[in-house]
Amino acid sequence: MSLNQRIKSLAAVRNILDQFLTKNRAESPTYSEFKNSISLAEIKNPWFTENSILSVLTYWNNVLTEEILTQWLSNYTIKSEESKKIGLVLAGNIPMVGFHDCISTLLAGHQAKIKLSSKDSVLIPFILNLWKEFCEELEFEWVDKLPPCDAVITTGTTNTARYFEYYFKDIPHIIRKNRTSIAILNGNESKEDLHGLADDVFSYFGLGCRSVTQLFIPENYDINKLFEVFISYQGCINHTKYSNNYDYNKAIYLMNQELFWDNNFILLKESRNLFSPIGTLYYSTYSDDSELEKFISQHADSLQCVVSAQPYQQFKTVAPGQAQNPKIDDYADGVDTLDFLSNL
Repeated sequence: MSLNQRIKSLAAVRNILDQFLTKNRAESPTYSEFKNSISLAEIKNPWFTENSILSVLTYWNNVLTEEILTQWLSNYTIKSEESKKIGLVLAGNIPMVGFHDCISTLLAGHQAKIKLSSKDSVLIPFILNLWKEFCEELEFEWVDKLPPCDAVITTGTTNTARYFEYYFKDIPHIIRKNRTSIAILNGNESKEDLHGLADDVFSYFGLGCRSVTQLFIPENYDINKLFEVFISYQGCINHTKYSNNYDYNKAIYLMNQELFWDNNFILLKESRNLFSPIGTLYYSTYSDDSELEKFISQHADSLQCVVSAQPYQQFKTVAPGQAQNPKIDDYADGVDTLDFLSNL
């Protein structure tokens, strides 16, 4: 099947998804299948709430149009006749986080050997199996252990990355490690900007690599400005796993007599650490842009996004509220996945 046919068949899946997400989604022919998959995914992983899953599906509904897919793939030379076996080790921190690797591999005309995360074993198979109904020539299978492959793409922790780098050292590979995102405020942000920042902090309970876990604020910044907009996410405290983490971290800080801000559903604590625990947002003060540039340069390998309403010449930024909505060619870790796959 040609690349154009693969694009059209994936866009057809998107059209079904669009039907499901509309107000009249009960009229979608796959409505019950979608609902069952969402329910099962939440049962298997309580972090995957219905709202989180619908957010992910809405994102993919927006980017999997035929126009966007065609434009994206026009930048590459896809050699469909040179199919390779690609091993994919997927993460499971947020719903469908490994889906981009899957569609990139299949659109490039390769065979995908997919090791799903136990935390996300429902949604990706559902969508890919739906795609296969429109495109029978797609070659993918679910594996418990990767078989011999021509190349691999893995996503995991920094510790597992060391193992993967050794194990796959003799074949082409992309091996991703722990990453997170930071945000920079200068005090002149609009309410809209701050609401967007709240989305970047709270979406998916802060579990994604695009979730903001460290906030840079000017000296003497009024923290109450943040709490005013964060209130729209106060419902997160009703999620059992989230509230357990919030309570645990609060107890630790109290016992250690550490200073922190608290609005009863998130803790703001001063720290230069990048990775804040669930229920906590770290913040740091800064005095000038050179300080920011130095920090970002030192931690470049651990940063996925830098969120800021103000653009900077020294480093790339995304607007508040857009961290969780990357363009389809905004690749994880800044490594062009499709270029890697099309040049094997």
